[in-house]
Amino acid sequence: MASPNISFDQIPASIRKPGKYFEFNTKLAVRTLPGNPQRVLLIGQRLASGAQPALAALDVFSDEQAAQAFGRGSYAHLFARAAINANPYLQLTVIGVDDADSAAAASGSIAFSGPASGGGTLSLFIGATRVDVAVNAGDDAAKVASAAKAALDKQADLPVVAAVAKETLTLVARHKGAQGNAIVLKAQEQIAGLGVTVAAMKGGAGDPDIAAALQAVVSGGHQVVVNPFNNDAAYTALRNHLDFVSGPLEQRGAIGVVGLTGSLAEAGASAAKLASGRVSAAWYRGSAKLPGELAAAYAAVIASEEDPARPLNTLELKGIDVVELAQRSSRTEQENALNSGVAPLEVGPGERVQIVRAISSYTKDAQGVDDPALLDITTIRTLDYVRRACRERIALRFPREKLSDRTPAKVRSELLDVLYKLEELEIIEQVDANKDALIVERDLQDVNRLDAKIPVDVVNGLHVFAGRIDLLL
Repeated sequence: MASPNISFDQIPASIRKPGKYFEFNTKLAVRTLPGNPQRVLLIGQRLASGAQPALAALDVFSDEQAAQAFGRGSYAHLFARAAINANPYLQLTVIGVDDADSAAAASGSIAFSGPASGGGTLSLFIGATRVDVAVNAGDDAAKVASAAKAALDKQADLPVVAAVAKETLTLVARHKGAQGNAIVLKAQEQIAGLGVTVAAMKGGAGDPDIAAALQAVVSGGHQVVVNPFNNDAAYTALRNHLDFVSGPLEQRGAIGVVGLTGSLAEAGASAAKLASGRVSAAWYRGSAKLPGELAAAYAAVIASEEDPARPLNTLELKGIDVVELAQRSSRTEQENALNSGVAPLEVGPGERVQIVRAISSYTKDAQGVDDPALLDITTIRTLDYVRRACRERIALRFPREKLSDRTPAKVRSELLDVLYKLEELEIIEQVDANKDALIVERDLQDVNRLDAKIPVDVVNGLHVFAGRIDLLL
């Protein structure tokens, strides 16, 4: 206390007994930047057969664990599987929600006509899952329908429940809500005499409210949040949650993701409703996967990259189906999507589904003026990490600091050191050019407060290269 440059936390200045006293100071121990592990929060509907109660978050490490916890074939189970398939080393938390009481389940049907004049294998597709049905010559329509139901009943992970009446197989989504309308039904058959008519899933309505689930994990510190529901209420709840936890008071920076499998126009409309620099909408037209499965896989891939500034271009979404050629987006459509706040996916070399460019849904400011400030999702992720690095350094160095005229200079020195280290990792740049704008000063109203202005030039991704080739003869 009496020394101008040394302060003690445990050794009082009033000691009179002779001795040599030493205390340990660990405030200067950490000189590096913090790690940046990414935890994913996934929201999904649960079945009553699941052991995990609604609104109780659970860390999930395997497909089977998710099946036991949330019910086999539940959306929470299927979404968790999609995330783990895309990134087996994912830090995943799942929170289950119950179906809305007033909701309706989607249903579809497969009708058969016959009899079959030849034998073979009938392949039915429920989403991306193929179910084979053996057909013998002479089997009538009712027998084929019964055989199809028996084959489907063996697939306990399907998101539908089958019922049969004569020659018609009826399929009802396990869960109520609009997600069931996205369950793709398809049949492939080349059996003489056998006719198959597929009626698409429809009638699903009334998704659960995710606000309660988000409130239950508001202190969880998840960096990526998966919202499987594409409706206005879910979009608003997600955006409000992200703004709250990522704000200057809570400071737990997070982003959200959604999955879109419809037309480009529908995807653009969804992005316009989201309109957030913290939400990325992955678009993959014609996918047989549920939107929630697509979002889960996309989130898992984002979480696999701990460098917040590194672009995600070309990263593969393992486990996502390869759509037919007619459904694949053209370059013009992808350009349109990227100008509409939509992050397109494409089928790349080796029939791999991959990210074209991971952008946010923020394209215009509050005035409706075009604003590219938060175009790439890496920008907000970088700002979150810079804030964390600066906050943790100040917290470590000055846990019980007095505020004197010498304090601002000491704080500025630590902040500058953090910025230089961030520059070394190519997370930010031009620190020397901007360091004069780094200001730490006393607040004019609160005598116990320091204010700082920290210039941050984030490192951008190399997304476009343009070259001119001059012909010389």
